[in-house]
Amino acid sequence: MVQTRRATVEDLPQMLEIYNDVILNTTAVYEYNPHTLEMRKQWFETKQQQGFPVFVAEDNGEVVGFSSIGPFRAWAAYKYSVENSIYVKSICRGRGISKLLMQPLIEASKQLGMHTIIAGIDATNEASIALHKKFGFEEVAHFKQVGYKFDRWLDLKFLQLIL
Repeated sequence: MVQTRRATVEDLPQMLEIYNDVILNTTAVYEYNPHTLEMRKQWFETKQQQGFPVFVAEDNGEVVGFSSIGPFRAWAAYKYSVENSIYVKSICRGRGISKLLMQPLIEASKQLGMHTIIAGIDATNEASIALHKKFGFEEVAHFKQVGYKFDRWLDLKFLQLIL
């Protein structure tokens, strides 16, 4: 049975494996090169320093997904806006794990006094768009051809949930 909990440093190798698979095989992350464990450690430390949670979904001791929130933009006036991210291991997608990882992000955002959550989603990622809409996110922007990966231009949609 899949359970969600706060991530720990010990989870980072499995989280890195999931993230690098997403980088190399999907357009969910507009990045070309896999990350290193050191990069993931720095990312995790930054989340902790900023007070933003990272959650994992665990199935029989194996991390099968993770989620986080972080600053939407760096300027002070955006301090009540966060951006969310959810990633699930490729062989575990379609099992409802993303739903389990979304709810704690919304609750944590409320507890932190955030006003809105923004999701940047590749326009072809229908599953992620549908997931966000189930939780009340609305599409607020569609940026055409702002990314380039796998020899094609990518559109990016912004979805937003006002808390």
